[in-house]
Amino acid sequence: MTNKIPRDNKNDYSSAIISQRQGFLEEKTGATLSHTKSFSFDPESMEGNCEHLFGVAQLPIGVAGPLLVNGEHAQGEFYVPMATIEGTLVASYNRGMRVIRESGGVTTTVVGEAMQRAPVFLFRNARDARDFGHWLTANFAAIKAQAEATTSVGKLLEIEQYCVHNMVYTRFDYSTGDAAGQNMTGKATYAACEWIRTQCPALRSYGLSGGMDTEKRTSFVNSLKGRGRKVTAEITIPRQVLQDVLRVSPEHMHISYNVSTLAAFLTGASNNAAHPANGLAALFMATGQDMANIGEANQCSVYNYVTSDGDLYYSITLPALIMATYGGGTSLSTQRECLELMGCYGQDKAYKLLEIAAGLTVAGELSLVAAAQRDKETGANEWVDAHEKLGRNR
Repeated sequence: MTNKIPRDNKNDYSSAIISQRQGFLEEKTGATLSHTKSFSFDPESMEGNCEHLFGVAQLPIGVAGPLLVNGEHAQGEFYVPMATIEGTLVASYNRGMRVIRESGGVTTTVVGEAMQRAPVFLFRNARDARDFGHWLTANFAAIKAQAEATTSVGKLLEIEQYCVHNMVYTRFDYSTGDAAGQNMTGKATYAACEWIRTQCPALRSYGLSGGMDTEKRTSFVNSLKGRGRKVTAEITIPRQVLQDVLRVSPEHMHISYNVSTLAAFLTGASNNAAHPANGLAALFMATGQDMANIGEANQCSVYNYVTSDGDLYYSITLPALIMATYGGGTSLSTQRECLELMGCYGQDKAYKLLEIAAGLTVAGELSLVAAAQRDKETGANEWVDAHEKLGRNR
């Protein structure tokens, strides 16, 4: 047997070729494949999602809820699936959801949308680059028509321009319907760039990705301009609810976030929150999202204050949530079921899922920040105690 992974150019997702790959791996590595090659879905449904398929990686999926959301698209109570191997995580988010319910729900708002592809255009000198920027603005309608001819869903909203030296960095901003839209925008922008190339003799060359979209990375530009969808979730929590459920006061929560904000400034962190990536990653995994987009989704900002009535106003803005309810990994068997649990599978459901995700983030923030406080009477710390009881040290 050669070292080349078995592949069938006609049908690489048949049971026969998958079995052949499993045998190849067992022979080459000496490992025994049992759990990874046991799965219930049709392997041919994985075409377009995974190459050289030989099995599956199974993850525990817990459920937290109900999460009460007062959104424009997500309204009511939702049971949220979370795929994770971190003990205490689901329990913590579940506790935060209790705070939200007893406070009347979390209000969510999708405040912006812009999925990008970010080509860079290169010229002989800065004047040609400057003039090209003026040309882009004047010809936006024609460029828009070229881009949108490649998709029935995507709409070109804006072309941002950043002229540096003899280059023009751009961000082609799109709305993408229920899809995350990264492949969609790539195809559309390529068509637009090829048309631009034929119309601009001064253009020396271009790169379809100049990096200004900072795909799957945190960045200042995405914090300000957004990538995917920008969502805000906010809530006013009565003092008594905080004291009864989380055993902290609004003043303690406010001080804690002030300390976190200073630490974020000192360390150059991408957010001043406690752990938005935890809940978002668990939800992403359960619902078939592109896990690498946690790089963008993790960046956010937290704002809160103690109201004149002595309650806690809390708000989080997530400027770069990239989630889909249609296409990609969302149609895979287990991922589709998890979306269906929340009524979020299929078309016209993306904003609903985004609002649930933002509400989920709030639940996790409230619970962890409160848990990290030391009880001044008993000396206990809920964060440490919970991990001892439910987590890896059990």
